[in-house]
Amino acid sequence: MPLGTIKEIRMSRTPTLAAIASAIALLTAACGETPGQRAVTGGAIGAASGAVVGSTVGAPVQGAVIGGAGGAVVGAATTPRNDYYYSR
Repeated sequence: MPLGTIKEIRMSRTPTLAAIASAIALLTAACGETPGQRAVTGGAIGAASGAVVGSTVGAPVQGAVIGGAGGAVVGAATTPRNDYYYSR
């Protein structure tokens, strides 16, 4: 029986990687109160998502780096302002 092609192997791993990335995203979503904490959790979510997307095109490391950087920026930028909550 011939071994599967690289593309078939990659495609068979994609659902597993997507499930892992989804679990990480759900576990770390809404974590962090400071911009630094939000940047770390956003970076983790972005890196996991980027690795999954990158693995489908054959570049998981590049996808993780780009996703991590983008996630960190978005996480830090979307930190809620404390004065909004404490001024009420």
